[in-house]
Amino acid sequence: MTPQPVFILYKMPRAGHHFSMRTAPQLILCALGLCLALEGALWALFPDMMRRIMNEFARKSPETLRHYGLLGLILGLLLVTLFR
Repeated sequence: MTPQPVFILYKMPRAGHHFSMRTAPQLILCALGLCLALEGALWALFPDMMRRIMNEFARKSPETLRHYGLLGLILGLLLVTLFR
């Protein structure tokens, strides 16, 4: 069995299936682009609501923000693990 390169995350599909091979940097940039697109859509569609949310976050303590950050990290990793 020949060793596979570490940086390739997807192998070519079986016969009858088609998708392109992606490397880790390509997937990271794709995920970053999706995050930016979703956040941009929220700001474009709901600017007043986003401003209120940002003001509320500015008043939170660093410890509370840290908990929100850890919650987002855990949920994000869970989603990646489930749908990978």
